[in-house]
Amino acid sequence: MLVFPAIDLKEGKAVRLLQGRMEDFTVYAENPLEVAQRFFLEGSKYLHMVDLDGAFAGKPVNDGVIRKVVETVDLKVQVGGGIRSLERIEELLNLGVARVILGTVAVRDPQLVADAVRRFGGDKIIVGIDAKNGQVAVQGWAETTEMTATDLALKMKEVGVRRIIFTDISRDGMLQGPNIESTVQLAQVSQLQIIASGGVSSLEDLQKLQAQAASEVTIEGAIVGKALYSGAFTLAEALKTVGN
Repeated sequence: MLVFPAIDLKEGKAVRLLQGRMEDFTVYAENPLEVAQRFFLEGSKYLHMVDLDGAFAGKPVNDGVIRKVVETVDLKVQVGGGIRSLERIEELLNLGVARVILGTVAVRDPQLVADAVRRFGGDKIIVGIDAKNGQVAVQGWAETTEMTATDLALKMKEVGVRRIIFTDISRDGMLQGPNIESTVQLAQVSQLQIIASGGVSSLEDLQKLQAQAASEVTIEGAIVGKALYSGAFTLAEALKTVGN
C-alpha cells in the first residue's frame, strides 16, 4: 500500500482545512517547496497536492508553486483543484505532473472525463469522490449533490477511470480516523483502485487500511495530511508501517 503525503495550497502556502471549510484553515508552512523536499528526504516517492483556491474558483491559482515542486523535487506528483477542461489537464501534464485529479467535473461533465481518459490514458487521470453522509459534494465541497459515491464510481468505471480518491468530508482534518467501512465498500462494489483520504490520525489507521489491501480489497493507498503536520507520526514511520 502506498502513502501519499499531502500539501494543500492556499494563497501559495501549505495549509489544512477542517471538513473542507475555506474559512477554517491553519497555515503549516509559508513555503510548500520546503515541505515537499522534506517529504522526499523522509523517503516518499509520491506527493498529493490540491489547489484549494482553484477548487473554489474553478481556475488555476497556485501553478507557480506546483511548477517549482515538480521541477525541483523528484516525486511523482498528483494534482487536483479546479481542473475542468482538457486544456487544463494538458497544462498540468506538460508541467510534469504525474496524475491529474478530476472532481466536480466528474459530476457536471462526465463526458469530459471520458475524453480525458481516452486522450491522456487511464493512468494519468484520477477521479476524486468527496462525500458527505454518502452523497457526493462538489465545488470545493461547498455543494452536496443527490448522487451517491458508489453511483459516481461505477459511472466513472464505465468511461475508463481506473483509480478513485475517496474522501469522507466529515473526517477530513479531524484526526478521527478514516471511514474505512465506506472506503472498503466502495472498493468492493467498484473494483477500482481506491486511495483513502480524510482523517488518518495514527499508524493504526494505516495498519487497518493495509490489512484490507492485503486481503485483496482494492485499496491502493492513503493520503496523509494533518497527522504529519501535527506530529502524530512521521512520514518515515508511515512508510515503514505499510512496508514501502
